[in-house]
Amino acid sequence: MKKRHVFSASSLPMAEAAVVAARRAGVDNDDILLVARSDIEKYVIPDKRKMADTDLITAAGRGAGYGAATGLLAGLVAVAVPPLGITLAGAAAVGVAGALVGSLAAALLGATVPDPVRQAFDDEIEAGNILVVVDGEPEVLEVAGPAIAGLGLQPLPYESTSALT
Repeated sequence: MKKRHVFSASSLPMAEAAVVAARRAGVDNDDILLVARSDIEKYVIPDKRKMADTDLITAAGRGAGYGAATGLLAGLVAVAVPPLGITLAGAAAVGVAGALVGSLAAALLGATVPDPVRQAFDDEIEAGNILVVVDGEPEVLEVAGPAIAGLGLQPLPYESTSALT
Protein backbone atom coordinates (compact mmCIF):
# COMPACT_ATOMS: atom_id res chain seq x y z
CA MET A 1 0.00 0.00 0.00
CA LYS A 2 1.43 3.34 -1.03
CA LYS A 3 2.17 6.01 1.54
CA ARG A 4 2.34 9.76 1.01
CA HIS A 5 5.22 11.92 2.25
CA VAL A 6 5.54 15.69 1.89
CA PHE A 7 8.68 17.84 1.61
CA SER A 8 9.03 21.63 1.51
CA ALA A 9 11.27 23.36 -1.05
CA SER A 10 12.08 27.05 -0.84
CA SER A 11 12.45 27.42 -4.62
CA LEU A 12 11.37 25.85 -7.88
CA PRO A 13 14.89 24.62 -8.75
CA MET A 14 14.99 22.76 -5.41
CA ALA A 15 11.58 21.22 -6.13
CA GLU A 16 12.69 20.19 -9.63
CA ALA A 17 15.83 18.59 -8.20
CA ALA A 18 13.65 16.71 -5.70
CA VAL A 19 11.49 15.38 -8.54
CA VAL A 20 14.62 14.08 -10.29
CA ALA A 21 15.94 12.53 -7.04
CA ALA A 22 12.60 10.84 -6.37
CA ARG A 23 12.52 9.41 -9.90
CA ARG A 24 16.07 8.08 -9.50
CA ALA A 25 15.04 6.47 -6.22
CA GLY A 26 12.33 4.51 -8.02
CA VAL A 27 9.22 6.65 -7.48
CA ASP A 28 6.86 6.47 -10.45
CA ASN A 29 6.61 9.73 -12.38
CA ASP A 30 2.83 9.93 -11.81
CA ASP A 31 3.35 9.65 -8.04
CA ILE A 32 5.23 12.96 -7.68
CA LEU A 33 3.13 16.10 -7.32
CA LEU A 34 3.84 19.73 -6.48
CA VAL A 35 1.70 22.06 -4.40
CA ALA A 36 2.27 25.80 -4.24
CA ARG A 37 0.55 29.14 -3.85
CA SER A 38 -1.90 29.73 -6.71
CA ASP A 39 0.25 32.42 -8.37
CA ILE A 40 3.24 30.04 -8.43
CA GLU A 41 1.22 27.03 -9.59
CA LYS A 42 -0.50 28.98 -12.34
CA TYR A 43 2.63 30.20 -14.08
CA VAL A 44 5.47 27.90 -13.07
CA ILE A 45 4.29 24.35 -12.29
CA PRO A 46 3.40 22.07 -15.21
CA ASP A 47 -0.18 20.73 -15.20
CA LYS A 48 0.98 17.10 -14.93
CA ARG A 49 2.66 17.92 -11.58
CA LYS A 50 -0.25 19.84 -10.03
CA MET A 51 -2.17 18.26 -7.24
CA ALA A 52 -5.95 18.60 -7.17
CA ASP A 53 -6.72 21.36 -4.73
CA THR A 54 -9.96 19.90 -3.41
CA ASP A 55 -11.05 16.71 -1.70
CA LEU A 56 -13.46 15.88 -4.54
CA ILE A 57 -12.40 12.34 -5.44
CA THR A 58 -11.98 10.95 -1.93
CA ALA A 59 -15.24 12.62 -0.85
CA ALA A 60 -17.10 11.05 -3.77
CA GLY A 61 -15.73 7.63 -2.84
CA ARG A 62 -16.79 8.02 0.78
CA GLY A 63 -20.21 9.27 -0.31
CA ALA A 64 -20.71 6.29 -2.62
CA GLY A 65 -19.92 3.88 0.20
CA TYR A 66 -22.12 5.57 2.78
CA GLY A 67 -24.91 6.16 0.25
CA ALA A 68 -24.88 2.54 -0.89
CA ALA A 69 -24.97 1.27 2.69
CA THR A 70 -27.79 3.62 3.64
CA GLY A 71 -29.74 2.85 0.46
CA LEU A 72 -29.34 -0.88 0.87
CA LEU A 73 -30.41 -0.68 4.51
CA ALA A 74 -33.47 1.37 3.52
CA GLY A 75 -34.24 -1.13 0.75
CA LEU A 76 -34.01 -4.09 3.14
CA VAL A 77 -36.28 -2.33 5.61
CA ALA A 78 -38.73 -1.73 2.76
CA VAL A 79 -38.61 -5.45 1.90
CA ALA A 80 -39.63 -6.24 5.47
CA VAL A 81 -42.80 -4.14 5.09
CA PRO A 82 -45.08 -6.33 2.93
CA PRO A 83 -47.59 -3.62 1.88
CA LEU A 84 -44.80 -1.79 0.02
CA GLY A 85 -44.22 -4.79 -2.24
CA ILE A 86 -40.46 -4.23 -2.60
CA THR A 87 -38.44 -7.28 -3.72
CA LEU A 88 -34.78 -8.00 -2.99
CA ALA A 89 -33.99 -6.71 -6.48
CA GLY A 90 -35.78 -3.51 -5.52
CA ALA A 91 -33.66 -3.29 -2.37
CA ALA A 92 -30.54 -3.62 -4.49
CA ALA A 93 -31.83 -0.89 -6.82
CA VAL A 94 -32.41 1.39 -3.83
CA GLY A 95 -28.82 0.62 -2.75
CA VAL A 96 -27.48 1.65 -6.16
CA ALA A 97 -29.60 4.80 -6.11
CA GLY A 98 -28.25 5.56 -2.63
CA ALA A 99 -24.69 5.15 -3.89
CA LEU A 100 -25.34 7.56 -6.76
CA VAL A 101 -27.01 10.18 -4.59
CA GLY A 102 -24.39 9.77 -1.86
CA SER A 103 -21.45 10.14 -4.24
CA LEU A 104 -22.98 13.18 -5.93
CA ALA A 105 -23.77 14.92 -2.65
CA ALA A 106 -20.38 14.12 -1.15
CA ALA A 107 -18.55 15.18 -4.34
CA LEU A 108 -20.31 18.53 -4.29
CA LEU A 109 -19.31 19.03 -0.67
CA GLY A 110 -15.79 17.69 -1.28
CA ALA A 111 -15.28 20.21 -4.08
CA THR A 112 -15.43 22.97 -1.50
CA VAL A 113 -12.99 21.38 0.97
CA PRO A 114 -9.25 21.85 0.37
CA ASP A 115 -7.26 18.66 0.01
CA PRO A 116 -5.64 17.40 3.25
CA VAL A 117 -2.08 18.40 2.26
CA ARG A 118 -3.19 21.97 1.55
CA GLN A 119 -5.08 22.07 4.84
CA ALA A 120 -2.14 20.77 6.86
CA PHE A 121 0.50 23.04 5.33
CA ASP A 122 -1.36 26.21 4.41
CA ASP A 123 1.27 28.35 6.18
CA GLU A 124 4.10 26.74 4.18
CA ILE A 125 2.23 27.30 0.93
CA GLU A 126 1.34 30.91 1.71
CA ALA A 127 4.99 31.58 2.62
CA GLY A 128 5.87 30.79 -1.00
CA ASN A 129 7.34 27.34 -0.46
CA ILE A 130 6.67 24.55 -2.93
CA LEU A 131 5.55 21.24 -1.47
CA VAL A 132 6.82 18.08 -3.10
CA VAL A 133 4.30 15.29 -2.50
CA VAL A 134 5.68 11.79 -3.05
CA ASP A 135 3.57 8.63 -3.09
CA GLY A 136 5.25 5.26 -3.00
CA GLU A 137 5.66 1.89 -1.40
CA PRO A 138 7.40 2.11 1.99
CA GLU A 139 10.62 0.50 0.71
CA VAL A 140 10.83 3.04 -2.13
CA LEU A 141 10.16 5.95 0.23
CA GLU A 142 12.99 4.72 2.50
CA VAL A 143 15.36 5.47 -0.39
CA ALA A 144 13.59 8.53 -1.83
CA GLY A 145 13.09 10.36 1.48
CA PRO A 146 16.77 10.71 2.40
CA ALA A 147 17.67 11.50 -1.23
CA ILE A 148 15.16 14.37 -1.28
CA ALA A 149 16.10 15.63 2.20
CA GLY A 150 19.77 15.53 1.17
CA LEU A 151 19.00 18.24 -1.39
CA GLY A 152 17.99 20.62 1.39
CA LEU A 153 14.24 20.06 1.34
CA GLN A 154 12.52 19.98 4.71
CA PRO A 155 10.55 16.77 5.41
CA LEU A 156 7.16 17.78 6.81
CA PRO A 157 5.29 15.84 9.49
CA TYR A 158 2.81 14.16 7.20
CA GLU A 159 2.30 10.55 6.33
CA SER A 160 -0.89 8.99 5.11
CA THR A 161 -2.11 6.29 2.83
CA SER A 162 -1.99 7.62 -0.70
CA ALA A 163 -5.23 8.51 -2.43
CA LEU A 164 -3.62 7.20 -5.60
CA THR A 165 -3.51 3.58 -4.44
